Amino acid sequence: MPLETTPPLKPEFEKSVDGAPPKKRKPPFSLRFSDADRARLEHDAAGMSLAAYVRWRLFDPENPPPRQRGKAPVKDEKALSALLAEFGKSRLSSNLNQLARAVNTGSLPVTPDVEAALLHASAEIVAMRALLIEALGLKDEPR
Repeated sequence: MPLETTPPLKPEFEKSVDGAPPKKRKPPFSLRFSDADRARLEHDAAGMSLAAYVRWRLFDPENPPPRQRGKAPVKDEKALSALLAEFGKSRLSSNLNQLARAVNTGSLPVTPDVEAALLHASAEIVAMRALLIEALGLKDEPR
């Protein structure tokens, strides 16, 4: 069918729901950047979408940047899976609750067995922390 003979719109599509004629959307606005400018923009956006960052910098720079979704992918799915498996195998929350209860009641005798168990639990937590940092691609900074 040639373009000149396209049928007219049905009357029900000529008006919006409120009865007003439909509003035409303005075409999108686009900019071209050099590779260096785009890299700087992406760096400065720090996880925000480029559109949200540019909009914020142009129209609302006095206010803090809008909240952003974390869009950094997990760097190592296997490491994250291993961490979650360790959390599942450990009874960490239950054990910590029991220790807190014992401390609060004054009934936690610090015997060599208790000390060894606490050191073992602490080492497991440190190992889980290292796996989580690795899985998320973060840098482990000394404390």
